[in-house]
Amino acid sequence: MTNLPLSRLDQAHALHPWTHFDSFTRDGPKVIVRGEGCWLWDEGGDRYLDAVGGLWCTNIGLGRDEMAEAIADQARQLAFSSTFVDLSNDPAARLAAKLAELAPGDLNRVHFTTGGSTAIDSAYRLAQYVQAARGFEGRTHVIARDNSYHGSTFISMSIGLRDGDRVPGFTYEDDTIHHLSAPSLYRRPQGMEGGDLTAHLVAEFEAKIAEIGAERIAAFFAEPIQASGGVLVPPPAYLAAMAAVCRRHGILFVADEVVTGFGRLGHWFASEDVYGVVPDIICCAKGLSSGYQPIGAVLFSDQIWSDMQGQEWFTSGFTYSGHPVACAAALKNIEIIEREDILARAIRAGRRFQEGLATLSDLPIVGDVRGHTLIGCVENVADKATGRPFGDDVDIGKRVSDAAEARGVMVRPLGALNVMSPALVISDEEIDLIVTGLRGAIRDVTDALVRDGVRIG
Repeated sequence: MTNLPLSRLDQAHALHPWTHFDSFTRDGPKVIVRGEGCWLWDEGGDRYLDAVGGLWCTNIGLGRDEMAEAIADQARQLAFSSTFVDLSNDPAARLAAKLAELAPGDLNRVHFTTGGSTAIDSAYRLAQYVQAARGFEGRTHVIARDNSYHGSTFISMSIGLRDGDRVPGFTYEDDTIHHLSAPSLYRRPQGMEGGDLTAHLVAEFEAKIAEIGAERIAAFFAEPIQASGGVLVPPPAYLAAMAAVCRRHGILFVADEVVTGFGRLGHWFASEDVYGVVPDIICCAKGLSSGYQPIGAVLFSDQIWSDMQGQEWFTSGFTYSGHPVACAAALKNIEIIEREDILARAIRAGRRFQEGLATLSDLPIVGDVRGHTLIGCVENVADKATGRPFGDDVDIGKRVSDAAEARGVMVRPLGALNVMSPALVISDEEIDLIVTGLRGAIRDVTDALVRDGVRIG
């Protein structure tokens, strides 16, 4: 068995996140064996430019020796130490202080988790807990948005609501979790062809609060940009307006910055620096260690910390909360971002990236191109004039990603979309390779669809 190719071993034994059974049984996996900077190599030796950035996370690029050395040094010094109750460790204490320094406003308190999903899960519990500590035991409901993705634990998946995630065979919390329209400029909410999208969405929020009762709502969860839900970039004033509604009604504003944190939009955090909002709680992961170690964190305000002081226990956490090796990796990652001025580099690279992607708008199946700094999305449609989508049977996003991969560029298919979030250290030449590779892939797919008789336009 061990003499089989890695892809065969994996196919025989592994259940992947979001396994699609028919295609996995038919095609098996692509096994990646090496990474350097923005590039990946598979077991057959083929090389790919990773325009996806792993899963929105390889911010400083792959294969950095000093990251490997920091991880190895910490493993030799202290490979594990619990952080339950009153225990801590050197890297965890230093990372907590560093995150408090980087976070906006008075978000000076840190609860470590194992990743983004567990950060959202913990923030959900924290929001209910502090509302009860403030004397509002009935505030147990939360509000999020359509086309959102907040993770894959039971509660984080319930808070999210993205096409294709809710499948038969799994259950979700529906009674106390509610959803609003997403701030989609391309596909506006039904019945709103024009006008002020922010005003429309704020009015919808106020109506939902009145329907549920403000006295029952603990928190509002929002990604500054809805990443896996389609790279939905909101109108500039939207998040601040929604935060103002939260403040009026005593609802905590939870910013899911798992994707947007640590430079994706050119800042440590996007909430304040890009959208002018200081949340009550920020959830982060991914870019916190640039994917070198699994780690997440919940950052919350001094006010929340103060309000919880009358309680006896906060019974939430994980064996690997504040894991010393993961914290050491995060500290080194932050050091590299600061030393190499990677936030400024991301802003410069982001301008070229967005300008390059915008040139794809002339292609016959490209309905919309959107993004911000180093996050981007191309939405493929059957009719540019009306926005008519392709049928699910066409699987257009996967067709384009397969064609791009054949050209040596990895982009991520999400339904009709192809999304990208390359490493923040990407070069101008590599950005141009993404754009030319994707343009060629979309042309290849369009030609094949025409030959197959699929109606376009």
